[in-house]
Amino acid sequence: MRLAVPWWCGRDADRWFRGDAELQHALAQELIAFEASDDARAPAVPRDRFTGEWALVTHQMIALGLAQLCLAHPAWRAALAPVATKAAAKSFRVEMRAFGTRAWTGEDAMESLDGDHGHAYLGWSALALGMARLVDPAFPAALAAQHDALIAAYERRLRASPTGLIETYPHEAYPTDVAAVAGAIAVHARAVHVSHDAVLRHWAERVRTRQIDPATGLVVQRMDATTGAPHDAPRASGTALAAYFAGFADRDVAQQLATGALRQLRTRLGFGGIREYPDDLDGKGDVDSGPVIFGISVAATGFALAPARALGDDGAFTALYRTVSLFGMPTTDGDRRRFAIGGPIGNALLLALLTSGPEVAP
Repeated sequence: MRLAVPWWCGRDADRWFRGDAELQHALAQELIAFEASDDARAPAVPRDRFTGEWALVTHQMIALGLAQLCLAHPAWRAALAPVATKAAAKSFRVEMRAFGTRAWTGEDAMESLDGDHGHAYLGWSALALGMARLVDPAFPAALAAQHDALIAAYERRLRASPTGLIETYPHEAYPTDVAAVAGAIAVHARAVHVSHDAVLRHWAERVRTRQIDPATGLVVQRMDATTGAPHDAPRASGTALAAYFAGFADRDVAQQLATGALRQLRTRLGFGGIREYPDDLDGKGDVDSGPVIFGISVAATGFALAPARALGDDGAFTALYRTVSLFGMPTTDGDRRRFAIGGPIGNALLLALLTSGPEVAP
């Protein structure tokens, strides 16, 4: 039993690690079906901040995953690229970003592009839009114009920041969100054939010198955008996801963050988990980390699949995948594959994380 359970849970790990087209296509079909069913529902304003964040992330990660598959499998582009664009556009809707507008006391991100407030949460959508634009020749011109305007605002705000941070919400800056902004700026450069090198160098240097805790290699989860003062501890959930986003913008920063996140890997009986806090610190779980059980973060364990694959660390990837499989319960239904536990957001995240790789790096 001690050998059978890890083997059973990890039996698809090597296929995912190698980019098995059958597995990738089957999970993509599950998310394409979700987007089709979502089309039939009237757009609604999420009831609170976290519901709004989760809704945005679901569509955004679907767009990223599908666009990554278009780059990895060009023959799939005609079928997947329009869905990637549709999902990215949903993450960008006014009602989808209403949670951020409320946090900024009524200031909408797209109605305040000339201002200095960061609105970094919309960097997730900007990255999805850029990836869809990169693979979809029919990307709508009106949406492209909005995307250009948002990227220009982010570039101006980020270049002006001495810490390489911009706020997500008032007085709250998250290096992970800013990594998504940097990724969005880098992908925009690829999509429209312009250079954003200066701002990306500025961001990368500040990540190394201001945002990463030198003792642990982890990014500080929450900081003051102006002074860089920490408002939280160095944590693995933010670091692992920031490593994924940084992969779109700067390989060296992505590798440094990935290494920091994987230092937090703990294994037992062949299963792997990522410790959320450094060894000398205990803390609670929250919306970013998910439940923290005996120090292991549910979210960080899933997020770390992407940096493990990017680093080519098949041992870490397999150990992490075994845990994701054990608790996620992958199942196949016809030509579709899903992880039964976690719902649409869990499947959307895993589509993006499991299909990340060198195809999307600059």
